[in-house]
Amino acid sequence: MSQGTRGQKVWFVTGASSGFGRELVDEVLRHGDRIVAAVRKPESLADLARREDVLVVRLDVTKPGDVDAGARAALDRFGRIDGLVNSAGFSIVGAVEETSEAALRETMETMFFGAVALTRAVVPIMRERRSGTIVQITSMGGITTAPGFGAYCAAKHALEGLSECMAQELAPFGVRVLIVEPGAFRTALFGSRFRSMPTIDAYASTVGPTRAFASQNDGVQPGDPAKLAAAIADAVNALSSPLRLPLGADAVDGIRQKLGRVAADVDATEAVARATAFARDA
Repeated sequence: MSQGTRGQKVWFVTGASSGFGRELVDEVLRHGDRIVAAVRKPESLADLARREDVLVVRLDVTKPGDVDAGARAALDRFGRIDGLVNSAGFSIVGAVEETSEAALRETMETMFFGAVALTRAVVPIMRERRSGTIVQITSMGGITTAPGFGAYCAAKHALEGLSECMAQELAPFGVRVLIVEPGAFRTALFGSRFRSMPTIDAYASTVGPTRAFASQNDGVQPGDPAKLAAAIADAVNALSSPLRLPLGADAVDGIRQKLGRVAADVDATEAVARATAFARDA
Protein backbone atom coordinates (compact mmCIF):
# COMPACT_ATOMS: atom_id res chain seq x y z
CA MET A 1 0.00 0.00 0.00
CA SER A 2 1.22 3.46 -0.80
CA GLN A 3 2.53 5.76 1.90
CA GLY A 4 0.93 9.14 2.66
CA THR A 5 1.41 11.87 5.20
CA ARG A 6 3.57 10.62 8.11
CA GLY A 7 3.50 7.15 6.52
CA GLN A 8 -0.21 6.78 7.18
CA LYS A 9 -2.33 4.56 4.98
CA VAL A 10 -6.02 4.91 4.26
CA TRP A 11 -8.24 1.86 4.67
CA PHE A 12 -11.90 1.47 3.69
CA VAL A 13 -13.66 -1.30 5.63
CA THR A 14 -17.27 -2.43 5.25
CA GLY A 15 -19.21 -4.17 8.01
CA ALA A 16 -17.11 -2.12 10.41
CA SER A 17 -19.44 -2.18 13.41
CA SER A 18 -18.84 -5.79 14.47
CA GLY A 19 -16.94 -9.00 13.81
CA PHE A 20 -14.00 -8.97 11.45
CA GLY A 21 -14.77 -5.42 10.35
CA ARG A 22 -14.57 -3.92 13.82
CA GLU A 23 -11.43 -5.89 14.65
CA LEU A 24 -9.82 -4.51 11.49
CA VAL A 25 -10.80 -0.98 12.47
CA ASP A 26 -9.06 -1.41 15.82
CA GLU A 27 -6.02 -3.05 14.21
CA VAL A 28 -5.64 -0.26 11.65
CA LEU A 29 -5.86 2.44 14.30
CA ARG A 30 -3.30 0.68 16.48
CA HIS A 31 -0.86 1.01 13.58
CA GLY A 32 -1.53 4.74 13.28
CA ASP A 33 -3.31 4.48 9.93
CA ARG A 34 -6.54 6.18 8.90
CA ILE A 35 -9.80 4.45 8.17
CA VAL A 36 -13.14 4.86 6.50
CA ALA A 37 -15.51 2.72 8.57
CA ALA A 38 -18.60 1.84 6.54
CA VAL A 39 -21.69 0.73 8.45
CA ARG A 40 -25.45 0.66 7.97
CA LYS A 41 -25.98 2.46 11.29
CA PRO A 42 -23.33 5.13 11.94
CA GLU A 43 -24.50 5.51 15.54
CA SER A 44 -22.98 2.07 16.21
CA LEU A 45 -19.54 3.69 15.90
CA ALA A 46 -20.27 6.85 17.87
CA ASP A 47 -17.16 6.14 19.96
CA LEU A 48 -14.97 6.65 16.88
CA ALA A 49 -16.82 9.28 14.89
CA ARG A 50 -15.07 12.27 16.50
CA ARG A 51 -11.56 11.08 15.70
CA GLU A 52 -9.69 12.89 12.92
CA ASP A 53 -8.24 9.64 11.64
CA VAL A 54 -11.66 7.99 11.30
CA LEU A 55 -14.47 8.71 8.87
CA VAL A 56 -17.69 6.87 9.62
CA VAL A 57 -19.97 6.60 6.59
CA ARG A 58 -23.49 5.24 6.27
CA LEU A 59 -23.28 2.51 3.66
CA ASP A 60 -25.56 -0.31 2.65
CA VAL A 61 -23.55 -2.27 0.06
CA THR A 62 -26.77 -3.24 -1.74
CA LYS A 63 -27.55 0.42 -2.51
CA PRO A 64 -25.52 1.89 -5.41
CA GLY A 65 -26.06 5.43 -4.17
CA ASP A 66 -24.49 4.55 -0.82
CA VAL A 67 -21.53 2.91 -2.53
CA ASP A 68 -20.75 5.91 -4.73
CA ALA A 69 -21.28 8.38 -1.87
CA GLY A 70 -18.98 6.38 0.40
CA ALA A 71 -16.15 6.36 -2.12
CA ARG A 72 -16.53 10.10 -2.73
CA ALA A 73 -16.57 10.83 1.00
CA ALA A 74 -13.36 8.86 1.46
CA LEU A 75 -11.60 10.83 -1.26
CA ASP A 76 -12.91 14.14 0.03
CA ARG A 77 -11.64 13.42 3.54
CA PHE A 78 -8.38 11.56 2.93
CA GLY A 79 -7.54 12.03 -0.75
CA ARG A 80 -7.11 8.38 -1.62
CA ILE A 81 -7.88 4.78 -0.65
CA ASP A 82 -4.95 2.41 -0.16
CA GLY A 83 -6.80 -0.65 1.03
CA LEU A 84 -10.39 -1.81 0.55
CA VAL A 85 -11.72 -4.57 2.81
CA ASN A 86 -15.08 -6.07 1.85
CA SER A 87 -16.21 -7.58 5.14
CA ALA A 88 -19.99 -7.05 5.22
CA GLY A 89 -22.06 -10.22 5.32
CA PHE A 90 -24.09 -12.75 7.25
CA SER A 91 -24.48 -16.52 7.59
CA ILE A 92 -27.44 -18.41 6.15
CA VAL A 93 -28.34 -22.10 6.48
CA GLY A 94 -30.93 -24.01 4.50
CA ALA A 95 -31.11 -26.65 1.81
CA VAL A 96 -31.39 -25.16 -1.65
CA GLU A 97 -35.03 -26.26 -1.76
CA GLU A 98 -35.64 -24.67 1.65
CA THR A 99 -34.07 -21.35 0.63
CA SER A 100 -36.54 -18.85 -0.77
CA GLU A 101 -35.84 -16.90 -3.92
CA ALA A 102 -35.81 -13.69 -1.87
CA ALA A 103 -33.30 -15.08 0.63
CA LEU A 104 -31.02 -16.35 -2.14
CA ARG A 105 -31.10 -13.01 -3.94
CA GLU A 106 -30.45 -11.08 -0.73
CA THR A 107 -27.46 -13.28 -0.01
CA MET A 108 -26.01 -12.69 -3.47
CA GLU A 109 -26.79 -8.97 -3.36
CA THR A 110 -24.97 -8.47 -0.06
CA MET A 111 -21.99 -10.81 -0.30
CA PHE A 112 -21.39 -10.80 -4.05
CA PHE A 113 -22.95 -7.88 -5.91
CA GLY A 114 -22.46 -5.48 -3.01
CA ALA A 115 -18.79 -6.36 -2.63
CA VAL A 116 -18.28 -6.13 -6.38
CA ALA A 117 -20.00 -2.73 -6.59
CA LEU A 118 -17.70 -1.21 -3.98
CA THR A 119 -14.68 -2.88 -5.55
CA ARG A 120 -15.57 -1.38 -8.94
CA ALA A 121 -15.94 2.05 -7.32
CA VAL A 122 -12.48 1.86 -5.75
CA VAL A 123 -10.50 0.14 -8.52
CA PRO A 124 -10.11 3.27 -10.73
CA ILE A 125 -8.68 5.18 -7.77
CA MET A 126 -6.07 2.51 -7.13
CA ARG A 127 -5.32 1.86 -10.79
CA GLU A 128 -4.61 5.54 -11.44
CA ARG A 129 -2.28 5.65 -8.43
CA ARG A 130 -0.78 2.30 -9.49
CA SER A 131 -0.99 1.16 -5.89
CA GLY A 132 -3.43 -0.46 -3.50
CA THR A 133 -4.84 -3.71 -2.14
CA ILE A 134 -8.34 -5.11 -2.40
CA VAL A 135 -9.15 -7.55 0.39
CA GLN A 136 -12.13 -9.82 -0.20
CA ILE A 137 -13.16 -11.63 2.97
CA THR A 138 -14.84 -14.73 1.62
CA SER A 139 -14.68 -17.93 3.68
CA MET A 140 -13.33 -21.44 3.58
CA GLY A 141 -16.81 -21.82 2.05
CA GLY A 142 -15.45 -19.94 -0.95
CA ILE A 143 -13.80 -23.24 -1.90
CA THR A 144 -15.40 -25.92 0.28
CA THR A 145 -19.10 -26.77 0.61
CA ALA A 146 -21.49 -28.38 3.10
CA PRO A 147 -25.17 -29.35 3.02
CA GLY A 148 -27.25 -26.32 3.94
CA PHE A 149 -24.69 -23.72 2.95
CA GLY A 150 -25.74 -23.54 -0.70
CA ALA A 151 -26.68 -19.86 -0.78
CA TYR A 152 -23.71 -18.81 1.35
CA CYS A 153 -21.19 -20.85 -0.63
CA ALA A 154 -22.66 -19.66 -3.93
CA ALA A 155 -21.99 -16.03 -2.99
CA LYS A 156 -18.51 -16.77 -1.69
CA HIS A 157 -17.55 -18.98 -4.66
CA ALA A 158 -18.73 -16.25 -7.03
CA LEU A 159 -16.69 -13.57 -5.26
CA GLU A 160 -13.59 -15.76 -5.29
CA GLY A 161 -13.88 -16.46 -9.02
CA LEU A 162 -14.34 -12.80 -9.90
CA SER A 163 -11.51 -11.74 -7.57
CA GLU A 164 -9.05 -14.24 -9.03
CA CYS A 165 -9.73 -12.91 -12.53
CA MET A 166 -9.45 -9.35 -11.27
CA ALA A 167 -6.09 -10.08 -9.64
CA GLN A 168 -4.68 -10.92 -13.05
CA GLU A 169 -6.26 -7.84 -14.63
CA LEU A 170 -4.91 -5.42 -12.01
CA ALA A 171 -1.42 -6.85 -11.48
CA PRO A 172 0.14 -4.72 -14.27
CA PHE A 173 -1.08 -1.61 -12.45
CA GLY A 174 0.49 -2.47 -9.11
CA VAL A 175 -2.86 -3.26 -7.49
CA ARG A 176 -3.06 -6.47 -5.46
CA VAL A 177 -6.00 -8.69 -4.54
CA LEU A 178 -6.07 -10.72 -1.34
CA ILE A 179 -8.77 -13.37 -0.86
CA VAL A 180 -9.16 -14.15 2.85
CA GLU A 181 -10.75 -17.53 3.64
CA PRO A 182 -11.58 -17.78 7.35
CA GLY A 183 -12.80 -20.90 9.07
CA ALA A 184 -14.91 -20.70 12.23
CA PHE A 185 -14.05 -17.54 14.15
CA ARG A 186 -15.77 -16.21 17.26
CA THR A 187 -18.00 -13.59 15.64
CA ALA A 188 -21.77 -13.13 15.41
CA LEU A 189 -22.09 -15.16 12.19
CA PHE A 190 -23.67 -18.00 14.18
CA GLY A 191 -25.46 -15.54 16.48
CA SER A 192 -27.12 -12.26 15.53
CA ARG A 193 -25.76 -12.50 11.97
CA PHE A 194 -27.21 -16.01 11.45
CA ARG A 195 -30.30 -16.78 9.37
CA SER A 196 -31.98 -20.17 9.24
CA MET A 197 -34.47 -21.06 6.53
CA PRO A 198 -37.73 -22.92 7.30
CA THR A 199 -37.09 -26.65 7.42
CA ILE A 200 -38.30 -29.53 5.26
CA ASP A 201 -38.25 -32.88 7.07
CA ALA A 202 -36.64 -34.64 4.11
CA TYR A 203 -33.38 -32.77 4.74
CA ALA A 204 -33.12 -33.56 8.45
CA SER A 205 -30.28 -36.06 7.94
CA THR A 206 -28.22 -33.85 5.63
CA VAL A 207 -28.84 -30.22 6.57
CA GLY A 208 -29.79 -31.02 10.17
CA PRO A 209 -26.17 -31.56 11.29
CA THR A 210 -25.17 -28.26 9.69
CA ARG A 211 -27.88 -26.40 11.61
CA ALA A 212 -26.78 -28.11 14.82
CA PHE A 213 -23.14 -27.22 14.17
CA ALA A 214 -24.04 -23.55 13.74
CA SER A 215 -26.20 -23.34 16.88
CA GLN A 216 -23.84 -25.36 19.07
CA ASN A 217 -20.72 -23.43 18.06
CA ASP A 218 -22.02 -19.90 18.55
CA GLY A 219 -19.61 -18.23 20.95
CA VAL A 220 -17.18 -21.15 21.15
CA GLN A 221 -15.57 -21.03 17.70
CA PRO A 222 -11.81 -21.60 17.92
CA GLY A 223 -10.72 -18.63 15.80
CA ASP A 224 -9.69 -15.33 17.43
CA PRO A 225 -10.98 -12.39 15.31
CA ALA A 226 -8.25 -10.08 16.63
CA LYS A 227 -5.57 -12.45 15.36
CA LEU A 228 -7.35 -12.66 12.02
CA ALA A 229 -7.29 -8.86 11.74
CA ALA A 230 -3.57 -8.80 12.54
CA ALA A 231 -2.88 -11.48 9.93
CA ILE A 232 -4.74 -9.50 7.27
CA ALA A 233 -2.90 -6.28 8.15
CA ASP A 234 0.44 -8.10 8.01
CA ALA A 235 -0.38 -9.61 4.61
CA VAL A 236 -1.48 -6.27 3.17
CA ASN A 237 1.59 -4.47 4.52
CA ALA A 238 4.02 -7.12 3.25
CA LEU A 239 5.95 -6.42 0.06
CA SER A 240 4.26 -9.42 -1.51
CA SER A 241 1.40 -11.65 -0.46
CA PRO A 242 -0.38 -14.76 -1.76
CA LEU A 243 -3.63 -14.49 -3.65
CA ARG A 244 -5.39 -16.60 -1.01
CA LEU A 245 -5.03 -16.42 2.75
CA PRO A 246 -6.81 -19.29 4.56
CA LEU A 247 -7.10 -18.53 8.27
CA GLY A 248 -7.85 -21.12 10.94
CA ALA A 249 -6.77 -24.74 11.12
CA ASP A 250 -10.22 -25.85 9.98
CA ALA A 251 -9.87 -23.70 6.86
CA VAL A 252 -6.49 -25.20 6.01
CA ASP A 253 -7.69 -28.77 6.57
CA GLY A 254 -11.02 -28.30 4.79
CA ILE A 255 -9.50 -26.63 1.73
CA ARG A 256 -6.82 -29.31 1.42
CA GLN A 257 -9.47 -32.04 1.60
CA LYS A 258 -11.55 -30.31 -1.10
CA LEU A 259 -8.56 -29.88 -3.40
CA GLY A 260 -7.71 -33.54 -2.89
CA ARG A 261 -11.23 -34.56 -3.97
CA VAL A 262 -11.03 -32.33 -7.03
CA ALA A 263 -7.66 -33.80 -7.99
CA ALA A 264 -9.03 -37.33 -7.56
CA ASP A 265 -11.97 -36.55 -9.87
CA VAL A 266 -9.64 -35.11 -12.52
CA ASP A 267 -7.37 -38.15 -12.30
CA ALA A 268 -10.31 -40.55 -12.54
CA THR A 269 -11.82 -38.86 -15.61
CA GLU A 270 -8.67 -37.73 -17.41
CA ALA A 271 -8.82 -40.42 -20.11
CA VAL A 272 -12.46 -39.63 -20.88
CA ALA A 273 -11.72 -35.89 -20.94
CA ARG A 274 -8.82 -36.23 -23.36
CA ALA A 275 -10.82 -38.53 -25.64
CA THR A 276 -13.41 -35.82 -26.42
CA ALA A 277 -11.17 -34.03 -28.94
CA PHE A 278 -11.68 -34.31 -32.68
CA ALA A 279 -9.77 -37.23 -34.16
CA ARG A 280 -6.62 -36.15 -35.93
CA ASP A 281 -6.70 -36.26 -39.71
CA ALA A 282 -4.93 -39.26 -41.16
